[in-house]
Amino acid sequence: MSYFIDVILPIPLQKSFTYQINKEEAVFLQPGMRVAVQFGKTKVYAALVERVHREAPVVYEAKDIEHILDEEPIVTAEQLALWDWIAAYYMCAKGEVMRAALPSAFLLESETIVHKKENSEIIETTLKDDEFLVFEALQYQSVLRIHEIAKIVGKKTVLPLIKRLLEKEVITVEEEIYEQYKPKIVRCVSIHEQYQEETALQELLTSLTRAPKQKEVLMHVFMLQSKSQKEIRVSDLIKISGTSTVVVNSLIAKEILVAYELQSDRIQYNGGEVATSKKLNEFQEKALAEIKHVFEEKDVCLLHGVTSSGKTEIYVKLIEATLAQNKQVLYLLPEIALTTQLIVRLQAYFGERLTVYHSKYSVNERVEAWNNVKANKEKAQIVIGARSSIFLPFTDLGLVIVDEEHEGSFKQYDPAPRYHARDTAIVLSKLFRGKVLLGSATPAIESYFNARNGKYGLVELMRRHGNVLMPEINLVDLKTKYKRKEVTGHFSDTLLQSIREALKEEEQVILFQNRRGYSPVVECNTCGHAPQCTNCDVSLTYHERKNQLRCHYCGYAIAMLHKCMACGSTELSTKGFGTEQIEKELKELFPDKNIGRMDQDTTRGKHGYEKIITKFENGDIDILVGTQMLSKGLDFRNVTLVGVMNADNLLNFPDFRAHERSYQLIQQVAGRAGRTQKRGKVLIQTYNPYHQILQQVTVNDYLAMFKDQIEERKQYKYPPFYRLIKFTGKHKDYNRVDEAVNWLATSFRNVFKQHVLGPEFPPVSRIRNQYHKNILIKIPQGQSLDKTKEVLGKILTSFSSIKEFSGVRILINVDNY
Repeated sequence: MSYFIDVILPIPLQKSFTYQINKEEAVFLQPGMRVAVQFGKTKVYAALVERVHREAPVVYEAKDIEHILDEEPIVTAEQLALWDWIAAYYMCAKGEVMRAALPSAFLLESETIVHKKENSEIIETTLKDDEFLVFEALQYQSVLRIHEIAKIVGKKTVLPLIKRLLEKEVITVEEEIYEQYKPKIVRCVSIHEQYQEETALQELLTSLTRAPKQKEVLMHVFMLQSKSQKEIRVSDLIKISGTSTVVVNSLIAKEILVAYELQSDRIQYNGGEVATSKKLNEFQEKALAEIKHVFEEKDVCLLHGVTSSGKTEIYVKLIEATLAQNKQVLYLLPEIALTTQLIVRLQAYFGERLTVYHSKYSVNERVEAWNNVKANKEKAQIVIGARSSIFLPFTDLGLVIVDEEHEGSFKQYDPAPRYHARDTAIVLSKLFRGKVLLGSATPAIESYFNARNGKYGLVELMRRHGNVLMPEINLVDLKTKYKRKEVTGHFSDTLLQSIREALKEEEQVILFQNRRGYSPVVECNTCGHAPQCTNCDVSLTYHERKNQLRCHYCGYAIAMLHKCMACGSTELSTKGFGTEQIEKELKELFPDKNIGRMDQDTTRGKHGYEKIITKFENGDIDILVGTQMLSKGLDFRNVTLVGVMNADNLLNFPDFRAHERSYQLIQQVAGRAGRTQKRGKVLIQTYNPYHQILQQVTVNDYLAMFKDQIEERKQYKYPPFYRLIKFTGKHKDYNRVDEAVNWLATSFRNVFKQHVLGPEFPPVSRIRNQYHKNILIKIPQGQSLDKTKEVLGKILTSFSSIKEFSGVRILINVDNY
């Protein structure tokens, strides 16, 4: 009787594939294990077992597996259930979910290995120059990889060369699968057991009088052992004793010290004593009691707490209660920048029970975090991370906290799966019968709507911690200021005066401009030409520090021009401004002050965020200029003034969420001011001070904004009243993508009638030499989402079978927000 397994391959194909196994393998294999399988003619993949069964495939003959890669499952049953939900809900392949979920070290693919063919008579004169180079290289090393051959012959494409060498029987080729993860091994030492007694040790020390360095090392080992230090690392011993490896090795050679190796995690917590959590004030206590009461009846609760109201301390109390039940906690954050500050705060309470997981970590660090969470180790009781941490292999998840739940960063846009971490976290929590707490000072319209309608619980905390007053928010009318010539650079006299007053009081200032670089447009004053990206339909942004023009979509860059590319004129001027220009102006206005900048350009490194935040916290930066990174929950105690350089470019954005996002962003930035006893001040520069959203921001009226926006959404059929699915066609040929998406829109319209919007080319219709065209489908509340997706799937299957549209990729974005 034959046995089979269904596997998920890390490729974007909709269905699972069946492979044949023997009886022993069927007994051993479990869902969640990896096996090496051949797919296609040569390629070998690490596939994930989904099901073990005895049903042979009908359409094709099942191949045998190559070998089993794991001794136990690396993926849990709950994870597989979550992957199923993500693939179905967000209309993507399970292979795409697998690729997003697993650390890349687990996604093993084969590499082509070239060997010299044994017992083959080769006449060297028949070989071409490039063939001879490969043949000669194989005389000195047993195997060559494709990239090594490319380096040897100096060509990018070497497959035709390999084909010729195979035909001449010079080489043989095979596919080799290899592990990417390498555990960190540390070398440790201990005193040999024969010298453990005091008298033996005294005699030994006496005998080492003529070797003072060895004696000193030995004394340090003895001291560390007496302090009951479990492992004494050689690297630590060398640092403490101030000697070299040679001295330690000589003691090992004399059998005075015994060396051994241990596997160690790359990231370790080296903190001190764990502190007890802070006592809550009466408003926090009330909110905490209400949350616990909500959790008795509902699984999801929204905590609407104003900025600096002490939401984090409430989270800490809930984490403590969850840990007391021996359950795991997931703490989701929208931005890696936030983890830096929060890790320090949480480690003070929970010590080494904390694991951090995000994309700035190396492959090896992520594998270690994965293994620790799966083994439910004490060091992984609390996981703090960005959106990808929802894919970790939790075994008993009791609580998920989604901090700043309104943030757009929780939505994955590219590549697939285009999931929303907040919504996925709610499904993940349900699999474990856990609880979810959504926290924000400016909740997403959908979340607040669900809370008010009873789907979620709602708890409100409208007092700042320590009864600190909400910041005073004032609008500065730039139109009037420019008329009266009361503007220096991009600073109104009101903002400049406030900055001077804050600096005089030795307080810090934050300035927000949601655009990086020096200037978004460089324009010729003679003919009006502006340099454009060669790959995208956008103008190039000027970056003064690197003296280059750069595309923020594809990364294309050229040196700054000295004359116009169209007419040759040397009269070039910049239009608009970004964080770099603000930083330069501040350095001229305040030459004796330290100016910092926090945007994508200054935080590229692994510890980029950490360095800037630490500097600012320590008072080494007086004025910090930044993009929306600054708005995300950071807690700076000495900031009394926040300036928004230009609020208008947020409001005038072609998106139905523009007003909601503007309110959230400005309110969040404003919340960085006055977080201690002194009341903060916020100045918002705008050409339109009477705009409804700006008026609502000045009086912190979230409810008025919500009522206005919900009325508009209802009227124009947008979420939460309608669901949105966006289809984007992509191809390098304009006409092909135009025809293909038009066909698709017509097919959708035949079924969904007036609920289909488009097709339309977006404002930036060409990115990385690919033309984009969009269709938006609105799904009313009464309409079955599953049946709608089923119909859409059938139309897309028909579309993919049309030869004229081959090559046009269709990207699907469910809940396009």
